[in-house]
Amino acid sequence: MPFPENRVPRARSLANWDEVDPARHPFAWDEDEDARLRALVREWVPPVLSGRAGWWQGEHWCERQVDALIRERYGSWAQGWNWCYRHGGVIGSWVTGTSSVTTPDETAARVVAALLEWRGWLERLAQRFAELAPPPEAAPEDRSWHLERACVRLITLALDSGAEGGWHGQAALVLRWFLTTTGMDQAEAGQVVEAAIGGRFESWVTPGQTVVDSVGEDLAVALTGHVPYRDHREWAVLEEFHDRY
Repeated sequence: MPFPENRVPRARSLANWDEVDPARHPFAWDEDEDARLRALVREWVPPVLSGRAGWWQGEHWCERQVDALIRERYGSWAQGWNWCYRHGGVIGSWVTGTSSVTTPDETAARVVAALLEWRGWLERLAQRFAELAPPPEAAPEDRSWHLERACVRLITLALDSGAEGGWHGQAALVLRWFLTTTGMDQAEAGQVVEAAIGGRFESWVTPGQTVVDSVGEDLAVALTGHVPYRDHREWAVLEEFHDRY
């Protein structure tokens, strides 16, 4: 076998926010760590690539080994480092082993860029979750407003991420993550999100704003039993803040 599975990566599992939450998984990065990771990656780049004639066996093998290396070194949060926008993800620095594995130095640079891109996205997302979360003491009517706005903005975030065919999968995942940060268990969050979306999102199709708003309202009503406020003056400043960001 020309490319033995020296390291065996696990299947990606992003269902649980706790597995990727930056607050639970510290990450220290400096010039020394940058150089160390690049050196480790270079060791797994084949000296001769397979290319089209070899069905890119070497390139895919390299990506699998690097994936396992990154997870071993940084932990569960790093498993999305190669979740490319072409597959519904958020990463633009790495596409697939086929096109991203080239020379040792170029490959290592792409891996580093992709890892930092993923970490940055997680940190920004955690901040958005905190900003959008309903206040703990919110009445059901107010909580409905917050949840509807959060849902709409997080769906928009997925639409704006650059994800292609699987953008709606990213949107559903982010919504599930958000709901678990508000105290909901993972299974219930999944059921609520699935029911709210209700098959209204499709690959390669950008939904109209009325569809996105409808999903947000359905989610809020399902969780609170109350229709969210519309253009309520009490929330004008917060509404403007979220519209900007």
